[in-house]
Amino acid sequence: MAEMNRPRVGVIGLGSMGMGMAQSLLRSGFDTWGCDLRAEARQTFEAAGGQVVSAPDEMAAQIDVVMIVVVNAEQTRDVLFGAHGIAAGLAPGSVVIACATCAPEAVAALGDDLAERGLLLLDAPISGGSVKAAQGALTVMASGPAEVFSKVENVLDAVAAKVYRLGEKPGQGAQVKLVNQLLAGVHIAAAAEAMAYGIRGGCDPQTLYDVITQSAGNSWMFENRVPHILAGDYTPHSAVDIFVKDLGLVFDTAHRDKFPLPLTAQALTMFTQASAQGYGREDDAAVVKIFPGVALPDRAANDSAEEG
Repeated sequence: MAEMNRPRVGVIGLGSMGMGMAQSLLRSGFDTWGCDLRAEARQTFEAAGGQVVSAPDEMAAQIDVVMIVVVNAEQTRDVLFGAHGIAAGLAPGSVVIACATCAPEAVAALGDDLAERGLLLLDAPISGGSVKAAQGALTVMASGPAEVFSKVENVLDAVAAKVYRLGEKPGQGAQVKLVNQLLAGVHIAAAAEAMAYGIRGGCDPQTLYDVITQSAGNSWMFENRVPHILAGDYTPHSAVDIFVKDLGLVFDTAHRDKFPLPLTAQALTMFTQASAQGYGREDDAAVVKIFPGVALPDRAANDSAEEG
């Protein structure tokens, strides 16, 4: 690896989270490469001072650490081992930091496959959304061997306010992230249901929000997402379809073990219904639109979203 205190870092996936992480690395003085299929994302990162490629394998010889900030395990595996996968070109001892929300067993399998190539894996899903990604203030839920943490400690410090070391085995970070996504999805669904119920009952939406945020029924998700509903602005920071995916993953892993998750099941149904009604690419607060006659008028929503 290059200078141990300043490894060369690649970020694959320059979406709302990955872009913020890559720019945080630049601000911290890292030689940073970015990869994304979208030309506009590459241009944005290049303008910020980063070096860019359009395919993962094009940066393999240039970096010591790669952060993979994509949607799921399938995409993570593809950027590692697919037609233009980066794994074949990485030097032995290089570190792969997997940030997507995945099933624990999928991450463990990635670790085994990388180890066969002499590469190291840190299971490191992230939380905090695009705002904290841009601030370098994410929460990282990481698991992996101590030697891996020691190699990338300063990389993690550049993108995160809090890094939790959750164990030696890849997959433990993934399990904690699934718990987080369970709570996040259920809280968003509950916030939407509560607002819909209040609006249908004649409450002024803004006053209702003001009261609840100062009362015991408040939650972080209520306080963060309900303003999107009040503004009628469903520009996606984390989309409805992200929670269709993530709550589906939570439910499937629990169902495999015959473990009941009734609240997860109901929240998943709500997000799935919203997606089926055409709101899948809108902000996850658009789950409120499944309730007839209560959603406030929309502003235009764009089509780019990433999980948080």
